[in-house]
Amino acid sequence: MNELFNSQNKLIDFDMKKLTLILSLVVASTVAFGQKSFYDFKVKDIDGKEFNLSSLKGKKVLVVNTASKCGNTPQYKQLEAIYKQYGGDKFTIVGFPANNFFKQEPGTNKEIAEFCEKNYGVTFPMMSKISVKGSDMDPLYKWLTSKSENGVKDSEVTWNFQKFLIDENGKLVDVVDPKVKPDDDKIVSWIKE
Repeated sequence: MNELFNSQNKLIDFDMKKLTLILSLVVASTVAFGQKSFYDFKVKDIDGKEFNLSSLKGKKVLVVNTASKCGNTPQYKQLEAIYKQYGGDKFTIVGFPANNFFKQEPGTNKEIAEFCEKNYGVTFPMMSKISVKGSDMDPLYKWLTSKSENGVKDSEVTWNFQKFLIDENGKLVDVVDPKVKPDDDKIVSWIKE
């Protein structure tokens, strides 16, 4: 009788371990599949047309919030240079004008587009002006700055020209300080790897 009782306890213990493992896998897969990627977002381009970020699948993407009247504005030159050198099937840049820091991007989308073309010859995709922080933060930037949404890290947009590195699978890889120039070895090495 004692043997029967012990074998039933072992069987119950074994079944509980299997059940725990199965439940853990279900929870993990739900979290993994529930996590959004960069590709789940749609934004408006600088001309106001819908731009589906899923169109960038398979490319590394450098996301940058821009401004026309900032000490970092000359970074447009380096952004355009790395876009011309590396942009194509494997890499792109997406610029998001924002007026969150001392109103350094006061222009309309049309004025911003003209400024970028005239002064820096920008050819990489520029989106419509958005908010990158505060209560009116764009949903993409909520994803970029919140670990609970991106699954990687919490961060804060600290100034104009902060850079977010997105891998070929739409996952956040890293956040680069606004003062770090776009042609810095850290960024170029990431593009080339």
